[in-house]
Amino acid sequence: EGMTPQQVFAMLNKIFSCFDELAEKYGLEKIKTIGDAYMVAGGLNDERGDFSGALAEMALEMCRLLHDDVQLNEMRLELRIGMGTGPVVAGVVGKKKFIYDLWGDTVNIASRVTSEGVPGVVQVDDRTYQRLQHRFEFHPPQTIYLKGKGNMVVHRLIGCRSGSAAA
Repeated sequence: EGMTPQQVFAMLNKIFSCFDELAEKYGLEKIKTIGDAYMVAGGLNDERGDFSGALAEMALEMCRLLHDDVQLNEMRLELRIGMGTGPVVAGVVGKKKFIYDLWGDTVNIASRVTSEGVPGVVQVDDRTYQRLQHRFEFHPPQTIYLKGKGNMVVHRLIGCRSGSAAA
């Protein structure tokens, strides 16, 4: 609110550049930005790694970044993060301005879990929770309504369990 387009661009560039560094740190792949949304994925070319854990750690660090940066914190920015786990189709589309993108139910679920999320909270679907529950702490599950999906159980990530090593 009250920001010029140039100021919004500068702010998003600062935030997304930090997110890009986090994606690289955790061995994840930035897919794209859409306005003020940032899409990152893991396990697209290698299913053997702990990509769910890396995504969870990146998500928590993204929240800390916005909370700890005084300038960004003063803007009272709200960060909503949603995670989904499952199959996707990845590829390049177009003939002139190529774009690499992801498609599938998992992408739709993650997007809807994000849009129905609470600011400052990392919210995950049940499949992601099953992969993370031994390394991370969660609030009790909740049921939310997702457009096109109906009621779905989601879990709100608190942080790493004591004694769990960070990636």
